[in-house]
Amino acid sequence: MSTEAECRPPAISLDEYRRRRRRLMDNLPADAAVLLLGASLVTRSRDSEFPFRQDSDFHYLTGFPEPDALLLLLPGRTEGECVLFCQDRDPSMEAWTGYRLGAEGAVRAHGVDQAFENAERDARLVELLAGRVTLYLPLGDASALHLAERLHEALGAWSRQGGQALPGLADVAPMLHEQRLAKSDNEVALLRHAGDISAHAHRRAMRACRAGLAEYQLQAELEHEFRWHGGSGPAYASIVAGGRNAGVLHYIDNRDPLRDGELVLVDAGVEFDLYAGDITRTFPVNGRFTPAQRALYEVVLAAQERAIEAVHPGTTLAAIHRGVVRDLAAGLVALGILAEDGEETPEAIVARRFYPHATSHWLGLDVHDVGSYRPNDEPRALRPGMVLTIEPGLYLPDDDDLPVVFRGIGIRIEDDVVVTPEGHEVLTRAVPKRVADIEALMDEK
Repeated sequence: MSTEAECRPPAISLDEYRRRRRRLMDNLPADAAVLLLGASLVTRSRDSEFPFRQDSDFHYLTGFPEPDALLLLLPGRTEGECVLFCQDRDPSMEAWTGYRLGAEGAVRAHGVDQAFENAERDARLVELLAGRVTLYLPLGDASALHLAERLHEALGAWSRQGGQALPGLADVAPMLHEQRLAKSDNEVALLRHAGDISAHAHRRAMRACRAGLAEYQLQAELEHEFRWHGGSGPAYASIVAGGRNAGVLHYIDNRDPLRDGELVLVDAGVEFDLYAGDITRTFPVNGRFTPAQRALYEVVLAAQERAIEAVHPGTTLAAIHRGVVRDLAAGLVALGILAEDGEETPEAIVARRFYPHATSHWLGLDVHDVGSYRPNDEPRALRPGMVLTIEPGLYLPDDDDLPVVFRGIGIRIEDDVVVTPEGHEVLTRAVPKRVADIEALMDEK
């Protein structure tokens, strides 16, 4: 990979943020308003906070990077439809925590129509919302609901003095999340870049892996690459699961030693400009698959490759998942792990016992990104711009009814895929997954 500065994709433009806000407002009644709260700093311990990460919906509509901001969209307002409230300029605080944009900087740098500092927020919100019939906000956000309750009290006083009736509340999340589901070209470029960085990190982990390392040391190799190439860190808690730990789907302890003769499952991805990469690879600690490991791995790989080929406009994730379950079941029957003539079908056993998760999830600003999978209770048809993962797996417990050579093996293979008009593009193809390619890369130590 070239340096981060050389290959960094273009940032989302102010015009794109404006188009996103325009699109949302065009789907609202003219007498409505939208209120969104940005994220706040969260205390880690006493005088330290967790690293700040902006709320994904707020970022999607503004790109504004500071905590404690509020966005108000007011369709048809002559003085400006997009109003942002932000932290006050405070030189004494800025000496400790960094420069703040303030209201003027927010207008200049982020293309909103008007901005005010938070010191003016409560008084101005009452004035700005007076006469609006419906207030759209995320009804699942307790902080937003609490603010709405306080605004209702203030607007009630306004109404009793001859103002308009109080606005009703509606949930903005379904509309906004539907909008986020299909990515723009610039978003796909950011996800492609996150995939490239994540792939580079997985290749480094394969080269570094050896018996005697701790899982957390392999995690350090991954996360070094995330930061080295300009990412803000992991997009989610990195999973480095050696041996039987791979049977814990969200294993994040990452404390055990990596043992000769076992596999290690690595599920990790970078966050870059708030967009997530998400890759899983499973490989031998010593660089060589045993015959049993290879046989089981090839079953998962074949299912994954066929599932990726099935990604195209018009198909559904449900159909792709059914195909994966069929492929995994057929593979386990061929290996003698399952029988075809039992009381329960091989597919049912796979889904119940060996493969308890879905094949796919949406990917974007969140690693499990927003958007309904079953609008109107029907599986959603894929369309260009949707980005998803394909991640089949098999997790065989250490049970007496299984062949000894397969017991305690967990395997998952995951790539990030964007739906294109012609079919699909794999965003994470730069990290190997064929057995020969993995072993060749691990020989480069």
